[in-house]
Amino acid sequence: MKGFKILTCAAAASLILLGGSCNKDFLDRNPENSVSGEIFWKSQADVETALAGVYYRLQENFLGYERVYMDALTDNAFPDPGNNTQSNLGAMTIGAISPGLNGVLENLYNTPYRLISSTNYFLDNIDKAGLGEQTANIYKAEVRFLRALAYFDLVQSFGGVVIYRNFLSKLEDARIAKSSEEEVYAFIHEDLDFAIEHLPKAAYSGHAVKGSAQGIKARVYMTQQNWSVARMILEEIITDNIFALADSYDDLFTTTGQGKASVNREIMFATQYLSPNSVHRLTPGAGGLDIELGWYALMQPYKNLVDDYEMKDGKRPAESDLYDANKPYENRDPRLYATVRLPGDVWTNPVTGEIWDATYNTYTGFHTKKWVDLRRVPITTATAAQSDQDYIHLRYADILLMYAEAVNELDGPVDVVYNQLNAVRGRTGVNLPEVDRSKYDSKDKLRDYIRHERRIEFALEGHRYNDLKRWKIAHTLLPMLKNPSGVSYVFREHNYRLPFSITELDNNPQLTQNDGYN
Repeated sequence: MKGFKILTCAAAASLILLGGSCNKDFLDRNPENSVSGEIFWKSQADVETALAGVYYRLQENFLGYERVYMDALTDNAFPDPGNNTQSNLGAMTIGAISPGLNGVLENLYNTPYRLISSTNYFLDNIDKAGLGEQTANIYKAEVRFLRALAYFDLVQSFGGVVIYRNFLSKLEDARIAKSSEEEVYAFIHEDLDFAIEHLPKAAYSGHAVKGSAQGIKARVYMTQQNWSVARMILEEIITDNIFALADSYDDLFTTTGQGKASVNREIMFATQYLSPNSVHRLTPGAGGLDIELGWYALMQPYKNLVDDYEMKDGKRPAESDLYDANKPYENRDPRLYATVRLPGDVWTNPVTGEIWDATYNTYTGFHTKKWVDLRRVPITTATAAQSDQDYIHLRYADILLMYAEAVNELDGPVDVVYNQLNAVRGRTGVNLPEVDRSKYDSKDKLRDYIRHERRIEFALEGHRYNDLKRWKIAHTLLPMLKNPSGVSYVFREHNYRLPFSITELDNNPQLTQNDGYN
C-alpha cells in the first residue's frame, strides 16, 4: 500500500492551492492564490498535481495520525497535559467545553473545512482540463469522497453545520446559516453515492476506491442507526471479496508492516505518509507517533482498557483458569501486547536487537505501543524524524464488526453475527476461541459484546469517541471515570454536539450556537 504517495511537503503546500485571498480564519481555511487558474488546469498532469494537493490536506490534525488522540476523550486513554499538538484534550474530558476553548475544539472544526475548501476548488476547476467525462468523473469521485469524509467529521462533532458546495474566495460569501443535521447527512450521502458510482472496484492502493466509499457510507448509516441500509452495503463489500483481514494485527500499524501484501488487503482507506519528505513531523509542533506516543507518552492507556482484554482462552480474567493475580498480564488476548506497553516491558529493536529501556513519565502505569515502530528503537529525534506510519481510517475488520452490529440490531443473535465476530477474533496471530453463544444469547447481551469487541479491536485508533456518541452512552459511561488526579470525567447531554467557537460566531453572524452553550 505504500505505493501512491502524497507530494513532498513543499510541493503539495504550494498546491493546496489555488484560490483567492480572504480574511484570516476563513481564513486560513481558504488558502491564498498559489497557482493562477489561467496557467493551470491545462492537462491531466495538472489535475493529478492538484489532486495530490487535496490529498495532502489529510495530513492535518484529526484527518491524519493525530486522530488517535480522540481516544483520549474516552475511557480508553488519558491525555498527558504536556500535549501541545492537541491542546485542551484534558480540559474537554472534565467538562471545560465552551465556545472560548481553543486547541482541539478549533482543530475539529477548522481542519475539515480546509479540506472542503480544497475539494471545492478542485471540483470548480477540473472541467477546464478537458479530460473527458469518464476520466474526469473518477477524479471528481475521489475528491467528493474526501469532501464527504470532512463533512462526516463535522456533523459528528457539531451536528448541523454550514454547507459549502463551491469554492468561496470572499468572506462575505461564507456568511450563511448552517444547514440542519439531516441536510448535512443528505449532502454526505450525495457525495458518497457519486463516489461509489464512479470509483474503481479494486483494492486500495493509495487512492480512494469504491470499497472506501462504501465502507464510509455504511459507517454513516450506522451513525444514523439505519441498520437495514448499512447491512445491505456491508453485505456487498463482503461478497465482493476484494478486502480481507490481515495475517498480522501488529503489522497494521507500522511502516514495514503496511508494506506487506496481506496487510494491504485489510486497509480500505488511510492518510498516507512517506519518509523522508512527507513524515508526521511536518505539522508545526508535531513530533510524530514514535516520539509522541513511544517516547513522550502523550496518550496513556487506562487500566480500565487493559482490564477489558480477555484471556487467550476467550474468558474474562475472573472466569479463567489461566489468570494469575501475580502475573495479571500473561496469557491475554494477543491484541493487548500489540496495543499497550505493559509494566516491565522492555522494547527491543527487531532488526538490530538493541534494547531501549527509557524512563517514561506515566500517570496511568501504561504506555501506548500501537503505532510505535520498534524498528526505530532507540527512539531519538533523528530516528523519529522518519516516522511515516499511515493512519488507517477504515479497515476490513470494521466492515465485519459493523455488519455484526447491524444484523444483531435487526435480527438478534443469529449465526452470521457470531461468524463475523469469530472471524475478527480468530484472525492469524490472534486466534481467540469462538464467542460463547450460551453466554451471549440475546440481542442485548450480544450488543454489549459487539461493543466490547469494537473497543478491543480498535483501541487507540481514534474511533471510540464517536462510537460512544452514536451509541448514546457517553453521558452515562464517561462520568463513571476519574482521571489520574481523581477528577471525574464530565459529559453532559448537550456535549453530544460541541460548541462553535467565539471566533467562528464573530466571523459568521448567520451561524447560531448549538444548544447548551449560550
